[in-house]
Amino acid sequence: MSEQTEQTENGVVIVGAGMAGVQTAVALREQGWTGPVTLLGAEPHQPYDRPPLSKAVLLGKAEDSAFDVDFEGLGIELRLGVEVTGLRAADREVDTEAGPVPYGVLVLATGAEPLTLPGAEGVPGVHLLRTLDDAARLRPVLARTPATVVVGAGWIGAEFATAAREAGCTVTVVEAADRVLAGALPAEVAAPMAGWYQEVGADLLTSAKVASVESGRVLLADGRELPAGAVVVGIGARPATRWLAGSGVGLGADGSVTADAHLRTSVPGVYAVGDCASFPSARYGARLLVHHWDNALQGPRVVAANILAEARAEAEGLPPAGAALQVYDPVPYFWSEQFGRFVQYAGHHADADTLLWRGDPGEQGWSVCWLRAGSLVAILAVGRPRDLAQGRKLIETGTAVDPGRVSDPATPLKSAVAAAQ
Repeated sequence: MSEQTEQTENGVVIVGAGMAGVQTAVALREQGWTGPVTLLGAEPHQPYDRPPLSKAVLLGKAEDSAFDVDFEGLGIELRLGVEVTGLRAADREVDTEAGPVPYGVLVLATGAEPLTLPGAEGVPGVHLLRTLDDAARLRPVLARTPATVVVGAGWIGAEFATAAREAGCTVTVVEAADRVLAGALPAEVAAPMAGWYQEVGADLLTSAKVASVESGRVLLADGRELPAGAVVVGIGARPATRWLAGSGVGLGADGSVTADAHLRTSVPGVYAVGDCASFPSARYGARLLVHHWDNALQGPRVVAANILAEARAEAEGLPPAGAALQVYDPVPYFWSEQFGRFVQYAGHHADADTLLWRGDPGEQGWSVCWLRAGSLVAILAVGRPRDLAQGRKLIETGTAVDPGRVSDPATPLKSAVAAAQ
């Protein structure tokens, strides 16, 4: 059987029915793929969006967040409650508990799995917040307004603390690092965000390591004891790729599938997209692993285009290198709603050489801009969506900017372009 015949007969199999998987299936149909498309989801629920879990679903303002997609009308075969356990690339099959599934082209979109707190697994009252079932278990708990301990002062910890305070819970947030968002932002930028916890009446304990979690209480390494009717762990996530061990698919030290610039893996006919995949960014000169919604929305369009391009090249008798493939090199973007604020970030600031403030971080609205060699490479906007929108465009174009104008919050960022030399 030729590769083209195999692609046509077995079609595209997508492992993972979250945002990245669903959008890949939809994009394939939108871009003209007429072969079979099979979407495998480990959860039994209709595919759903995750951001509302920490807000509307958790607080009972919505029952679920199912995607508004007519899978049957699009000819997408949806197999739910099917956990994939392995990949046998030589046979072009993935193994599931229900038996092997053959594929012509495979897309890995398994997302990320939350990190657990050592020693807390199985302890009554300890929760993660990653799935619809997690939110369903937590919602009645919050309704009882127990004393709640949140472990981790990152993005998800802040969002959950916001929801728990809105529900009326007493909240203590415990962070092992010496500041909030230690893994995401520089100390000077994260510093004003620490005050947001106090504004809503949440206690924030930094440099506080958890020694153990018992039913009804959390013990800290310094001997302090915190009452805890509920404990929510939000200490990060890792790519859900353990099932790929021994498959031949290249994985990075962080567990991510190391996709190339076209989102292809090291195994022919296998792509990877979303939270489970890292990709090389020419824009930033680094390999990026982006665990955010926008990445799971944008990447699938490139995957779909490249699957179609390779299929066309094969049909025309061209070698794989003859396919005109799209490169995936986005400006990363995410947002977070916390403590009455809308926080947005675009870009990647790791190699920036200049940090500029726009506005007073003591006020409701302010931004931080990062420059490298005179061009904007990243922006954090708190309550200033126009800054984010205009800054994102400047990042995309690599336009040189005038630092003085960038630092003036009254000057629109689109007007901060440096004068021609």
